Amino acid sequence: MRTLVRHAAVLLLLQIACARAGVAGEIVKVNINDLAFSPAEITITPGDTIEWVNADFIDHTATARGGSWDVVITAGKSAQRQFNKPGTSIYYCRFHPSMTGVIHVRK
Repeated sequence: MRTLVRHAAVLLLLQIACARAGVAGEIVKVNINDLAFSPAEITITPGDTIEWVNADFIDHTATARGGSWDVVITAGKSAQRQFNKPGTSIYYCRFHPSMTGVIHVRK
């Protein structure tokens, strides 16, 4: 029984330490294909990371309206960005402005 209590205490301390260290949340994939973000609108929680996967043969960006962040996604590659603050970001591709997306970060 003591061993079980010790293991539970160690697990609890590790969880607290990880929470304080800001351990990343989930990775949410957004595919880029045929000049479109898919899904175009997503909802994530603070600490989650978006991974854009570019299946097109040309480069794209995910750029916040207003320019607060910008991610370049090379053709055939992927790129990531973590979102830590609640809010909504409307984004687009600087190279192809008709490509748009929306990210909702909610607790």
